[in-house]
Amino acid sequence: MRDRPNLLNDKAEEIRRSIFKMICDGGGGHIPASLSIVEILVALYYEVLNVTPATICDPGRDRFILSKGHACVTLYAVLADLGFFDKSALDTFGRRGSILGGHPDMLKIPGVEASTGALGHGLPFGAGIAMAAKMDNRDFKVFVVMGDGECQEGSVWEAAMFAAQHRLDNLCVIIDYNRLQAMDELDKIVSVSPLADKWRAFGWQVKEADGHNIKELVDLCTALPFQPKKPSMIIANTIKGKGVSFMENEPIWHYRMPNGQEMRVACNELGIDPK
Repeated sequence: MRDRPNLLNDKAEEIRRSIFKMICDGGGGHIPASLSIVEILVALYYEVLNVTPATICDPGRDRFILSKGHACVTLYAVLADLGFFDKSALDTFGRRGSILGGHPDMLKIPGVEASTGALGHGLPFGAGIAMAAKMDNRDFKVFVVMGDGECQEGSVWEAAMFAAQHRLDNLCVIIDYNRLQAMDELDKIVSVSPLADKWRAFGWQVKEADGHNIKELVDLCTALPFQPKKPSMIIANTIKGKGVSFMENEPIWHYRMPNGQEMRVACNELGIDPK
């Protein structure tokens, strides 16, 4: 029997193939932004979160919020793989009548806790859920995955102050720190550096990680809170477009579809039959 970390790495590669196929078949989507968070979601859903299709309505379940909703295909692939809805739905992504649109809809998709896409809303949503858990004396955890570009939003910092003020140590934010956003490098638009120091100044306990190292992510997410009475922050250093060489660290690919030759290269690198 192969060890668990290797199996999870294989799962991450499987999810990457599903992402690429879903978006290409659907005619559009955010490929690089979705590829950069694969290991984060695999670590959470396969090792950390205590939510399953059978417990999705359990008040004591952990909550996961994908604040960077444009990367929803990663969440779709994971939820379908775990049985929250039938895998056949993945073949309908982006098509008329599908439950799977360009941003996640909590009213249509089993397992989706929040409808997201307008950046800067996921953390306020998560902080409110974490506060409600404290008020109800429940011990579940709330995880929010944010994009680094979201840290340019004022609503993020309002929620950050709120979470620290109310000692929400049941809240953990993971920032997909790939240093790119839609049009260019993050620091060329509105710099958020030094990111870790900013969050510490707002009262959070911060740790950094390799965002593509599943074991490291699992170890951190199972050691929460990092400090009692403080919300936890993981800055996950990632590569936007991870797994497709010509997309990696290239802003132009934020929302662009590959041509025929690029498609063949990407399929070869991801292990997909181009047919």
